Amino acid sequence: MTLSLSQDRDADALLDRDPLALLVAMLLDQQVPMERAFAAPYELTQRLGHDLDAGELADHDPESLADLFARPPALHRYPRAMAGRVQKLCLALVERHDGDVTGLWRDVADARELLRRLVALPGYGKQKAQIFVALLGKQRGVTPSGWREVAGSYGEQGVYRSVADVVDERTLEQVRAYKKQLKAAPTA
Repeated sequence: MTLSLSQDRDADALLDRDPLALLVAMLLDQQVPMERAFAAPYELTQRLGHDLDAGELADHDPESLADLFARPPALHRYPRAMAGRVQKLCLALVERHDGDVTGLWRDVADARELLRRLVALPGYGKQKAQIFVALLGKQRGVTPSGWREVAGSYGEQGVYRSVADVVDERTLEQVRAYKKQLKAAPTA
């Protein structure tokens, strides 16, 4: 299944072939429209002039990387802060998995271990990690034992709760409607 998260053919093609771009996009998916977050890694590759590399991003001059994120149009609502988060994420990938994102899930015993590895990443809390587990399971074929349970409600079939459920423009709108409904609900 070809990813359709940014609603841009070139950006989605990058997400489809590059797990680092997908992990970075998920990190950026906060306080901006979902498709903006998932298009940002492609825009970053255009600014760098080549595909993303965890080692290079980890070693990149922080101010220069922040400038790349902030250049109009900015890659995020908070470009400098998010550049720092991406750099910390990449540093963790280099230190723990030799810069290979697939090392996060390649040898896991079960989905609980995958969730632990994701939550240990800078910028990944439990909810973001659960959504990423659901995205991997539903759209990338990464299905370690117990992945649906670990993903919680995001792992359920036939729901439209998160980016894990977006496969086209129609499902993007369904996810938006669900999130709007959540925000409108009174808090207890």
